[in-house]
Amino acid sequence: MKRVGLSREKVLQAALDLVDREGVAALSMRKLGRELGVEAMTLYYYVPNKDAVLDGLVERTLADVEVRPEGPWREWARRFAGSFRAALLAHPALLPLLATRPVSTPGGLDTLERAAQALVKEGFDASEALHVITTVATFVIGQVLAEAGRTPGHDEPEPVPDFDAERHPVLAQALAGGLGTPEDHRDRFDFALDALLAGLRPRQGP
Repeated sequence: MKRVGLSREKVLQAALDLVDREGVAALSMRKLGRELGVEAMTLYYYVPNKDAVLDGLVERTLADVEVRPEGPWREWARRFAGSFRAALLAHPALLPLLATRPVSTPGGLDTLERAAQALVKEGFDASEALHVITTVATFVIGQVLAEAGRTPGHDEPEPVPDFDAERHPVLAQALAGGLGTPEDHRDRFDFALDALLAGLRPRQGP
């Protein structure tokens, strides 16, 4: 019997809350049922299996990302990258999922198709259009993994090296200038993104 008040969205929100606290590896239908105060079997009225929950979390994350393929493609790709970064920083425990699970829900595929069509109009062929999208997305995931400050499975931030200023003067200067701060991470992100987007172009283009 369905539980009054439950919905697919509420199940996904509970799954997101659980993943935020304990990580993707801790997610199970049994735990998710306890999170919602129901038996695991009840959840199958709203999501067919755990894979559907994981796919739903990917779709939910992308729903919070700005994907408006309008105007010059590098400009909207830059907006997408910045918005994707913000969504991942809000839920860093989802990084392993977004890094390894392809988009497969209708809503997610619709978003991907819109971006790909816009890139084809800019001279990319179909494969190149997907290469651009996945290259930018993979770049963002890698940057945020470093920015989140921890390796999946470890709760403590990574230690900051103690540089010897005489032996490593440039590294020490960078550290003194705020290496590893939120501002440094943002500047590093923008610097690398500008270089990445400037280098992406159709193989057969000018």
